[in-house]
Amino acid sequence: MTEQEISRDVVIVGAGAAGLTAANELRRAGLSVAVVEARDRVGGRLWTDVIDGAMLEIGGQWVSPDQEALKQTIEELGLETFSRYREGDSVYVGPDGEVHRFTGEMFPVSAETENVIAEVTERLDAMVAEIDPDRPWEHPNAAEWDAISWDAWLHAQTDDDEAIRNLAFATGSAMLTKPTHAFSLLQSLLMAASAGSYSNLVDADFILDKRVVGGLQQVPQLLAERLGDDVLLNQPVRALEWSESGVVVTTERTTVRARFAILAHAPVLYSRISFVPPLPRRQHQLHQHLSMGFVIKVHAVYERPFWRDRGLSGTAFSPYELAHEAYDNTNHGDERGTLVGFVSDRNADDVFELSAQERRERILESLSHYYGPEAKDPVVYYESDWGSEEWTRGAYAASFDLGGLHRYGADLRSAVGPIHFACSDMAGAGYQHVDGAIRMGRLAAAQIVEKARASVSGVRGS
Repeated sequence: MTEQEISRDVVIVGAGAAGLTAANELRRAGLSVAVVEARDRVGGRLWTDVIDGAMLEIGGQWVSPDQEALKQTIEELGLETFSRYREGDSVYVGPDGEVHRFTGEMFPVSAETENVIAEVTERLDAMVAEIDPDRPWEHPNAAEWDAISWDAWLHAQTDDDEAIRNLAFATGSAMLTKPTHAFSLLQSLLMAASAGSYSNLVDADFILDKRVVGGLQQVPQLLAERLGDDVLLNQPVRALEWSESGVVVTTERTTVRARFAILAHAPVLYSRISFVPPLPRRQHQLHQHLSMGFVIKVHAVYERPFWRDRGLSGTAFSPYELAHEAYDNTNHGDERGTLVGFVSDRNADDVFELSAQERRERILESLSHYYGPEAKDPVVYYESDWGSEEWTRGAYAASFDLGGLHRYGADLRSAVGPIHFACSDMAGAGYQHVDGAIRMGRLAAAQIVEKARASVSGVRGS
């Protein structure tokens, strides 16, 4: 028995950026909403928290120049942004283990390797320009591109191992956070198309441009404040009954009867809900071909940003290092310095076989290769492990396995009766980002408003 029963026009499962955006859009259109969230907080994969006295962005944090939906929302909510620190030299560690300082976008590799990277990047940019990020499966070569792995395609372009590692990095370790043999060329092209081009995706100054003063979780927090008591926390949805006439969503404490539902959480969690009747076969198959990547986001806080004294920007890369990329992540107005580093896919799996202390030592050792021995002694150290988070189960987002995008992509956002779907995992522009979540929230809300209005018009016209 549940404690309460309520009725709304729309019930939304998930209080992340997508769900809360949809809820506010629906409210503005005159529809009543309830947002049901499993966690004890709003924000989903956005989480700003204080750890050992340091404010850390445990989840998503960056704002890119092309992310218009996110930028509009930030402005509407009255939040301020600041630019990521990037003055000075970047650092690259090559296959010889040597540290190379550089400026600009191109890593300090040999002239031959640089030419290969430039040529393949130009080829990729041309391919991406032909991709509609909302419908990549419609490209004439989609089936062919979805049948070859990103790894196999890169090896078909060149036998230069250093070039391959650096080209693979942008969509593999850095974004999809899966081994490059595990996803297709088409999935990689979608990742690039979502940012406008492959060149944009590899440009850290573009893709990791600004942050929100006080943390990006303020976006969902402020959106939730507008909804008041219509946001219900600590209430995992156990069952969803549906028919053409509406839905009944059940948690252990609440039953919500509504005309429509939006599932606004990662698709890997759909199986946690008992659907009555079951979702159609197409959705059952589709959801089995989506999986989360895995990345550890490492936060290291120091008494001061010591790397700046050495003329370093804090930006560091290496496909040969455990921490394959790292940045100056110092908070706005903070005298202390913060570095953020990332350990992805198989490397992330491997270090979780170690004890917490040994894992910390290995990761800080890797950071010290970029910044020197001082990097081994932070005053605060924290690992964002989304893989063990019950209501996320990976990071950053879900992507298709080989062949899945062409086979099932067109069905990913398709409503099933009164049930709609919205999250960053199914976005075109802004795929895997908060911008994409907001876009998908707006889209699902618009679709429901259109259906609701059509229903009213039908009644009036009968």
